[in-house]
Amino acid sequence: MKAIALFSGGLDSTLAMKLIIDQGIDVIALNLDIGFGSVKSRREHMQNMCDQVGAELRILDIKDEYIRDILFNPKYGYGKNLNPCIDCHGNMFRIARDLMDEWGASFLISGEVVGQRPMSQRREALEIVTNLSETQDLLLRPMSAKVLPPTLPEREGWVDRERLLGIVGRNRETQLKMAEEIGLKDFEKPGGGCLLTDENFSNKIKEFIKYDTFEVSDIQLLKYGRHLRLPDGAKLVIGRHKEDNEMIEAAITPKYRKIKLLNAIGPISAISANATKSDRELAAKLTATYGKTDPDKECEVAVADEVYKVFPFDSKAHAQQYFINA
Repeated sequence: MKAIALFSGGLDSTLAMKLIIDQGIDVIALNLDIGFGSVKSRREHMQNMCDQVGAELRILDIKDEYIRDILFNPKYGYGKNLNPCIDCHGNMFRIARDLMDEWGASFLISGEVVGQRPMSQRREALEIVTNLSETQDLLLRPMSAKVLPPTLPEREGWVDRERLLGIVGRNRETQLKMAEEIGLKDFEKPGGGCLLTDENFSNKIKEFIKYDTFEVSDIQLLKYGRHLRLPDGAKLVIGRHKEDNEMIEAAITPKYRKIKLLNAIGPISAISANATKSDRELAAKLTATYGKTDPDKECEVAVADEVYKVFPFDSKAHAQQYFINA
């Protein structure tokens, strides 16, 4: 017997897998990468969680499909920000359902808890997700199974319903106690996870699509640095620290040009490739302003293969008018 678990890397989905594995069922932990996870790679963390409970981790990249079909046209709308959680979950379960035959799985599981999330884990929302994905009898939610109707795996005796849980609400006392009992280490504290639930990140996307078509290659750059929109419409991203600089440089696509100080220490920036000369010069000046520079000393700043000689502003306050999330 084998099951596919929708796996986020969080505590609830890890414990849900443990409840099923303890009943002698093999579990494949399926993580569907929509591109809007943490700024840092979570593969190592997810592998660690799977290793501790005995699940097999598989990660599938669905970024293109997600942006094309879900993000900007969700049937069931958004949560507080740009998070189409119900449509997103329904899509994920549908993908998992379609993999069952290929992977030899008999049913699906998830770590959802009734009432834990205000949008996507209300009892009605769970039913909508089940209907959207057409997984009615195949989707078992071990953390709240005892307060939900029995599913096929329970009725057929593949899974002992009495060994499952009946958690309702946001209190995590039961989960934390279970984690302690099984000796689970390095699990994550609760807290969003998806950047689409973050107001500032959502605002960056909303602002971006006023000027450009949003593509998978645009996601990474939105995760780092200070984001500005210049007078002629160019987008400017200025690094905040060493890690930002490295990630911005790595995330530059043909849509952008790199900006770097030549005679001073400072941030790496990225500016729209089609920026006007005026915006490029302003970007050079703003980049210099955020470096270790003196307003009275001229700076040389490379914008792609052009070099601009500029004086930094005497205060970073000059940049505030251009900030997307000022």
